[in-house]
Amino acid sequence: MEIKPAAVSARGWGWRHASRRNFTLSGLDLEVQPGQRVLLLGPSGAGKSTFLHALAGVLAADEGEQAGQLLIDGQAPADQRGRVGMVLQDPNSQVIVGKVGDDVAFGPESLQVPRPEIWQRVYEALDAVGLDVPLTRPTNALSGGQKQRMALAGALAMAPGLLLLDEPTANLDPEGILEVRDAVIRAQARTGATLIVVEHRVPIWAEHVDRIVVLEKGGGVRVDGPPAQVLADHGAELAEQGVWVADFERPEPLPKVSVTDRAVFKAVSKQLSTEEAGETSEPGDTQHAPSVDLEPVIWADDLTIGYSPEHPVGQHLQCAIPRGVSTCITGVNGAGKSTLALTLAGLLPALSGTVHASEDLRTPLPDEPVVKKHFWRRQAPKGLLGADGLLPVDPHDWSSKQLLPRMGTVFQSPEHQFVTSTVVGELMAGPQALGIPEAQAQEQAMEVLTRLRLDKLAKANPFTLSGGEKRRLSVATVLVSAPQVIFLDEPTFGQDLRTWRELIRLLKSLIEQGMTLVSVTHDEDYLAALGQHILHVDESGVSVK
Repeated sequence: MEIKPAAVSARGWGWRHASRRNFTLSGLDLEVQPGQRVLLLGPSGAGKSTFLHALAGVLAADEGEQAGQLLIDGQAPADQRGRVGMVLQDPNSQVIVGKVGDDVAFGPESLQVPRPEIWQRVYEALDAVGLDVPLTRPTNALSGGQKQRMALAGALAMAPGLLLLDEPTANLDPEGILEVRDAVIRAQARTGATLIVVEHRVPIWAEHVDRIVVLEKGGGVRVDGPPAQVLADHGAELAEQGVWVADFERPEPLPKVSVTDRAVFKAVSKQLSTEEAGETSEPGDTQHAPSVDLEPVIWADDLTIGYSPEHPVGQHLQCAIPRGVSTCITGVNGAGKSTLALTLAGLLPALSGTVHASEDLRTPLPDEPVVKKHFWRRQAPKGLLGADGLLPVDPHDWSSKQLLPRMGTVFQSPEHQFVTSTVVGELMAGPQALGIPEAQAQEQAMEVLTRLRLDKLAKANPFTLSGGEKRRLSVATVLVSAPQVIFLDEPTFGQDLRTWRELIRLLKSLIEQGMTLVSVTHDEDYLAALGQHILHVDESGVSVK
């Protein structure tokens, strides 16, 4: 199968989303020769994803305003769609049909590839990305990382002349990151296709590309050259702007938590030790700090999780979340990390076993509307108080308004929690649902937006934000309601280094205020900074690391 690599040309090109006053990108001048491998960098919001969407021909004229010229092999991207394969940031947004094999085959079928060749491509593509599942596996049964591999396989099966990858490894475990990267490099070497990959973390790709191109936020190209030269001459500058380089200053880690048994935890508390001793100490100095007993805020007994009894994701799980510390849930893709978090957070019912919430979480809040008795209906309403005057033991039996001030969840896909047409409206929705006056809700919203550098986008449509901006907004929508427990699924996905540091500082401050954090993450730097208590999920169950 012969593939002709594509040439890319941008001349004074720019794009402004219809809901924005300013151009996301403007004055972009860039030439990519056929067969080149380009790593595209830049801070969050610099327009990297917008550029890839434009090359893929998926930016409609009624969605914004274009300036300048963008060409693939001398033609408009809309006329070259069959020559371009793209993997998006959000794995859920690119699932097309119900079975894995059919999904990977969709692209070649659309290009009218002969049927025998289609399935040969499907098998080769799935093998290349390391997705070892039956072709009949339902796509909705895949984890986020597995969906990302499937999307990459679908792009490779099209045999594109131009392959566009937007954060292709963001949802993968560390081993999977290298497997998928190597699969991309092998596929590119075999086909000779032109490759443009967007990735915040430079070391993953730097040795495997021909060029590094750094975009200026709101402008054109800031830096362009061979990887070694760009990193040597501009490494410090890039790190300051938010680009992940090999060497950067790691934040001080939070003190670790040790487990004494399933229901009682011990944590080292620097603050208590220094207060009792009347002394001060350097950050992270916990050598002489006493142990402090912590009760769990949520725990599970003999838990079976999943979306159907016929296909459980995990069985007979035992775990507990200690109060007031940062717990990280790790494990390979498909192990059930996100499913476990959603079950503990009360958003997914357990297939069997029990999720327990602590007594203080179950205590009705002042002026909180609660259901004190059954009504004449077939099923009792959620949030029914028990004989002890408390909410039900399992958070899944709470109403949405009862969950809101107690437990908040940041989903893996940010778009799944956007409910309004403006950024500021997203942050006001939670406080207003709790009965907070509009003026106060708006003040709280702007305070959080400013802290996460989203205040200039307050009136923008949430769906027009970059991947990193969407992630920050999804975190902000939960923080503004100040729940006692926050669940975060891949919270650093799509973040540049500067925003990553800001997010770490923000989450640390929440821990210092007594909040409980539970994070599903593959980010090893995040684990080092916030992994006070680590739960590892695999086929044998949940273990404490």
